[in-house]
Amino acid sequence: MRIVAAVLGLAVFGAASAAQARDYPVCLRIYQSYHDWYDECAYSTLAQCQMSASGRAAQCLDNPWYKPEPVRKPRAKQRRHRG
Repeated sequence: MRIVAAVLGLAVFGAASAAQARDYPVCLRIYQSYHDWYDECAYSTLAQCQMSASGRAAQCLDNPWYKPEPVRKPRAKQRRHRG
């Protein structure tokens, strides 16, 4: 039973982190070695990411999973003619 709960907990944690990755347009790719790296997709602007990457083996990238909120157009007011 504990194993099922642990697997379920990890699945929920993975789904939550994937949802967060879509919230920010810029990712920081951090290199730990030649073949080992990971992404932190938690930056709103390229400048924020570059400040965090400064002095590290890292680079800033566009987030391929980012989905901006759709732009809502204001509804046109209806004009009523009196007559």
